[in-house]
Amino acid sequence: MEEILDYLLKPFNIERKEATEFSPLVLAYIGDAVYELIIRSILVSMGNRPVNKLNRDATSLVKASAQSEIIKLISDSLSDKEYTVFKRGRNSSPHTMAKNASMTDYKYATGFEALIGFLYLDNRCDRALELIKLGVDLYLNKNDIGVKI
Repeated sequence: MEEILDYLLKPFNIERKEATEFSPLVLAYIGDAVYELIIRSILVSMGNRPVNKLNRDATSLVKASAQSEIIKLISDSLSDKEYTVFKRGRNSSPHTMAKNASMTDYKYATGFEALIGFLYLDNRCDRALELIKLGVDLYLNKNDIGVKI
């Protein structure tokens, strides 16, 4: 079966690069988009709702503080390689910071996004989905934020 990234790149005649070739911030850049697309896809698939409610629910799961807590909740489930990718992202030096997040939450969220980006670029979307499902389930069970998935 053709993996999603190969499928997306094929019409543009672009070959996939190895995930290990990318800096932690580039991994976080793509990981942020992949994670948000997954969350939005889940929420939209749950049925038609006003867009402002969809946005509120998505934001509650993609904000830095939520991502920071999610990575902490799933860290015991990461392989050594996955944990190393997370740490590289967490320890990178971003030139920006989220306006509504602490520096600690922002760094942990960057590490989480780097991990998701790495798994996506490594054509391991199944593992990314497994970790996101685990993390979101644990996060929602721990926090009463009104989102049901």
